[in-house]
Amino acid sequence: MTTGQPGNARPTPTDDAPSRPAPTRAGDDIAKASGPKRAAKAGDTKDAAKTDGTKPDTAKTDATTTDATTTDATKADATTTDATTTDATKADATKDVAKGGAVRDADEVEGTKAKDADGPQKADGDPKPVEAERWEAFASAPEPRPSRLSRAVRAVGRFLAHEWTLAALASLALAVLMTWPTLRYPRYTLPQDSWDPSLQSWQMAWSGHILLADPARLWQSNTFFPELWSFAFSDTLLGYAPAGMLGSGPQDAVLRYNIMFVLAHALATLGAYALARQLGAGRIGAAVAGVGYTYAPWLLAQAGHLHVLSNGGIPLALAMLARGHGWSLRYGYRPERRHDGWVYAGWLVAAWQVSLGFGIGLPFAYFLAGVVLVVAVLFGVRRLRSGRALPFGRRLLVADVLGGVLFAGVGLLMAFPYFKVTELHPYAERTIRDVGMFSPPASGFVTAPAESRIWGGLHEGARAALPWHAEMTLLPGFVLYALAAGGLFFSVWRLRHRLLLLVGVLVTMAFAMGTRFFDGTFTYVPLFEHAPGWNALRTPGRLMLWTTLLLALLAAGAITTLTDRVRELAAQRIPSWPGPWLRMATLLPLLLVTLEGLNATPHPVVPAQPAAMRSAEGPLLVLPSDQNIDQHVMLWSTSGFPDVVNGGSGFTPRQLDDVRRVSQSFPDQTSVDYLRTLGVRTVVLLRGQVPGTPWEITIDAPVESLGITRQDVGDAVVYRL
Repeated sequence: MTTGQPGNARPTPTDDAPSRPAPTRAGDDIAKASGPKRAAKAGDTKDAAKTDGTKPDTAKTDATTTDATTTDATKADATTTDATTTDATKADATKDVAKGGAVRDADEVEGTKAKDADGPQKADGDPKPVEAERWEAFASAPEPRPSRLSRAVRAVGRFLAHEWTLAALASLALAVLMTWPTLRYPRYTLPQDSWDPSLQSWQMAWSGHILLADPARLWQSNTFFPELWSFAFSDTLLGYAPAGMLGSGPQDAVLRYNIMFVLAHALATLGAYALARQLGAGRIGAAVAGVGYTYAPWLLAQAGHLHVLSNGGIPLALAMLARGHGWSLRYGYRPERRHDGWVYAGWLVAAWQVSLGFGIGLPFAYFLAGVVLVVAVLFGVRRLRSGRALPFGRRLLVADVLGGVLFAGVGLLMAFPYFKVTELHPYAERTIRDVGMFSPPASGFVTAPAESRIWGGLHEGARAALPWHAEMTLLPGFVLYALAAGGLFFSVWRLRHRLLLLVGVLVTMAFAMGTRFFDGTFTYVPLFEHAPGWNALRTPGRLMLWTTLLLALLAAGAITTLTDRVRELAAQRIPSWPGPWLRMATLLPLLLVTLEGLNATPHPVVPAQPAAMRSAEGPLLVLPSDQNIDQHVMLWSTSGFPDVVNGGSGFTPRQLDDVRRVSQSFPDQTSVDYLRTLGVRTVVLLRGQVPGTPWEITIDAPVESLGITRQDVGDAVVYRL
């Protein structure tokens, strides 16, 4: 054996211990100065531990057996280690001590500390002096294991900092601010006017009350007595029934309405944000889409129609369905991102949206049916071209089938009462002439309603030329128009997708014009005549909802491109000081869209419930009776829900017309006999409403000869028949 050159007798490299270069002279000097050498032949100790199943008696793994043919000089050289490795800290105890060699774990290091203090240790029968670890006192302490409380706090923190949590909270906060002062006096005022909101307050209260008391009577409401299926005389907001189960009486009904009014705005913002994000937009672009969709100026004219404002389920359901199918506008179809849970959730939200009313839900149902048909055709064409189908999955197919059945089932169950109403009251059907009354001209797309704080006063002259302001002022916002136009030229969406979005904008505008676009011959009229249920939609301008959503998506594509470019520019700048200012500039479109949605909506005080309504026995009639007053009566009837003849809706039953006509002479024998025939037991005459009416003369007339009684209760006169 050769022993003349110390570096020639190194341990042979193995898989467990890679070879290392020969020790340097500096290493020799350090080793001599630090005391006895440590032998560390690669892998010996590890292999021994694996064979024996136990650890060596001592914690030191640097004293290992060397090759029997190696001389003392070679052994001394082979066991020389780097000084920094010898003095490794406890935190590095799991690394190699001698780069050729054995692994030392934390338990072995602890054992080493205890044994170094006693002097030299033995390994494999050979005495080997060991020097105490010199720098262990400076090692970092092991990281403490977090407690259950700290882990829970961290989990809550991660949840609160999550994008969707922040998006939901921001949507809610923005809704409170943008609808202010709705929540200033939420038990006494209603947005825009006190008529339709009173009706819708009663609708939520009735559905919640009757589903708890007697679900079989849901469609036979306490109003329009003795009519059948009276709950289906207008859109029902049935999806809000769980909220209607909380509280009782008119004030709680008004409070409930105002809360749902604000939440409807928040859900619309969150839904449009989710859809834009799923399609591939950035956060700021998606925020612009959410705000532009929810607070478009034309929607301010619909502040008294909660069933129109409750549209957040549309974009939210589309976002969930797209997520479940692994599809986005920017990245296309990605089968690996499919998830049937999101598909079920999407169909469930879509069904809930339809339950709020057909005015908004029916076009949504037709849109979903069209999407399903188009997707099925595209998959079939792809299979014919390539000879194989795109991956879809059985679970996803089952989710779509079950979800579609649920959606269709809810739609049919909701539609059945409306078909019964049409059967009982054929005059309630809309005509194409009714549609023409509410069809807006092209100028309506650039005209803002009076409720717009920014444009309302400036567009007063343009509104004067429109016969029906609330349904013909359809401005989605000039900022949204500009951003969408920019999105046609630079966007994260592909060119063909931009063109499709543009076509969608133009087509939905044509449909929203009703009979004003070439008399509706190629747009609205065919749907009105042939599409089931479409003839119930007399206000085509509300289809502007789809135009607004498509404009918002075009704008989101443009803003996403802008923010991506700004991020690149900020990263390239040296120094990077202008970067934050450039990024803040990307918030300007969001700010402008928000400002354009500011409202000047009035919030009138709701007429107080007459004291007589709290104790009157039904069935009862409240006089005077007309469309507006009767909507207040419906709200007042939420105290106990007695049967009332009064009612206000999209149409007036002929029997109610007869009651109003005959009761003009009340109290007289003819009117009393007629009301008794209907089953009416009580008549409440409101003193505050009689000036200028026939009752101004007869309200104090004697009634003994009619066989009825009369009593003053507060500001009303109660007649018991």
